[in-house]
Amino acid sequence: MTDEHSEARATYLRFRQIFGDPSRRSTQDSRRRERTGESVPYGRGREPKGVADVLDALTVELGWNSPLARATLLAQWPEICGPETAQHSEPVGIDEGVLTVQCDSTAWATQLRLMRSEVVGQIAAHFPDAGVTEVRFLAPNAPSWKRGPRAIPGRGPRDTYG
Repeated sequence: MTDEHSEARATYLRFRQIFGDPSRRSTQDSRRRERTGESVPYGRGREPKGVADVLDALTVELGWNSPLARATLLAQWPEICGPETAQHSEPVGIDEGVLTVQCDSTAWATQLRLMRSEVVGQIAAHFPDAGVTEVRFLAPNAPSWKRGPRAIPGRGPRDTYG
């Protein structure tokens, strides 16, 4: 029981040393605070802000703008390209500024390739923080052996039978 009391007393004395004795505070401290603007509730820089403003400032400060803009871009694909086009195409992901879109057919992929500049313009206008500079439209069942994360230059492995 005495250990608990001595620990509580030691904590109290430590806080008293750090923050000072409240009974010994002078009125000069409060006047000094008022002059410097510390305790003015609606002083400069202390105006109340909306939740959206606070969240926007937080995302900018933490560097979340780009990932949030990318996720919003993927979620709002029908608003960018239109509902009919969105039925036949689906954004797969964004990698190093390249948005990859998987299309239902080769015809849709070709048509969207022709509209690439319009799509990139819409993305740049509505989602500038996403950092998308290029859009790649893929046709179905068209694997690429030349490009990819594990591609190597040259002929690569070939048939070794005889």
